[in-house]
Amino acid sequence: MRLSRYFMPTLKETPSEAQIVSHRLMLRAGMIRQQAAGIYSWLPLGYRVLRRIEAIVHEEQEKAGHIPMLMPTLQPADLWRESGRYDDYGEEMLRITDRHKRDLLYGPTNEEMITDIFRTHVGSYKDLPLTLYHIQWKFRDEIRPRFGVMRGREFYMKDGYNFDVDQENAFHAYNRHMVSYLRTYERMGLKALPMRAASGPIGGDNTHEFLVLADTGESEVFYDSAILDLKFGDRAVDFDDKAACQSIVNEWTAPYARTDETHDPALFDAIPEERRKTSRGIEVGQIFYFGTKYSEAMGATVVTADGTRVPVHMGSHGIGVSRLLGAIIEASHDDKGIIWPEGVTPYHAGLVNLKQGDSAADAACEGIYAALAKRGLTALYDDRDERAGAKFASMDLIGLPWRITVGPRGLKNGVVELTSRRTGESEEMPPEAAVDRLAQIYAGV
Repeated sequence: MRLSRYFMPTLKETPSEAQIVSHRLMLRAGMIRQQAAGIYSWLPLGYRVLRRIEAIVHEEQEKAGHIPMLMPTLQPADLWRESGRYDDYGEEMLRITDRHKRDLLYGPTNEEMITDIFRTHVGSYKDLPLTLYHIQWKFRDEIRPRFGVMRGREFYMKDGYNFDVDQENAFHAYNRHMVSYLRTYERMGLKALPMRAASGPIGGDNTHEFLVLADTGESEVFYDSAILDLKFGDRAVDFDDKAACQSIVNEWTAPYARTDETHDPALFDAIPEERRKTSRGIEVGQIFYFGTKYSEAMGATVVTADGTRVPVHMGSHGIGVSRLLGAIIEASHDDKGIIWPEGVTPYHAGLVNLKQGDSAADAACEGIYAALAKRGLTALYDDRDERAGAKFASMDLIGLPWRITVGPRGLKNGVVELTSRRTGESEEMPPEAAVDRLAQIYAGV
């Protein structure tokens, strides 16, 4: 990946329509282009980050025993009429009529469709527990889309659905999702706090939102600062162990953390004053248990061991994949640009040639580029005939976590410069050592 051949239409000036940091930087870094209100094309750099985030979500879902699939963007309206939500959902739903006068909709979520799939193919308790999920584009016709990908009309989302024979097992599915989400967000370099929330149009009375603290967040949040000290780390998890999962959930939900919709002043005031904190939060995911709301309405039942037929207990669990890009940038940037965490960076390192055309510098860069590739690491190589300052500014803007700078002066001493984007600290070392250092860093990601 060489910048002389890459498509990365960066901007020097901030577009006037961009109101928050993530929107400004995504436009300036050439990651997205608006095609209509709240609808974006994902340009190469932004698309790479989107895929990195998606890959982490898939990995953590499958570790938890959840099964990936793919459902269409368009859904028959009749399924939503069965559940009673077609008329209730409101104008955010984009309703469509095809050439045969059949009513369709562009799915804002998939509870009805997954329930229909389940009732068609599953009829026995022996096939439970079952959790199916997909990552797919959704559409909600927001009246005022704004803040770039943070509040768009079209968005990329992971939504999963558990089916269990009773409430006890459904609560374990809920806990399993919370644990997997904690791992997911931490791998992305985010501190996403689970907060008791309101269910909204999906329904159910047991739900948590995951929020990233940021000044630009849409929700007001109240929390005990003790929750900020919690870290999931690399602990091993047996997702079939109900007690182990419940213990982790208890750990993360014991400190007070609620959105403004569920805030309880009396409980909040019981916290020591120095730990009572208020902030804004960006929602990046939500988990719901809603029992038999959809299974009863749509006839999704199983036969139990004693031969009786019962409606299955269900839950819905979402992660805003495309929204996460904005949330990560809001939480990780400076006045120069984006600072990507290692887990989601579009490229592992930037490679800057200070004197393009110099035989020694060119050869060294080619060698480093190839050596990184052999270690499974991708570099974005700035091989343009540009001033050093312009190259550094581009790398700072797009926010790759590490930069290797190669120049004739350093090569005479057998060294290149390895720079951390987050701290700004640089260290000179031989090219082979720089490659080894990056391999060690990313081995732990």
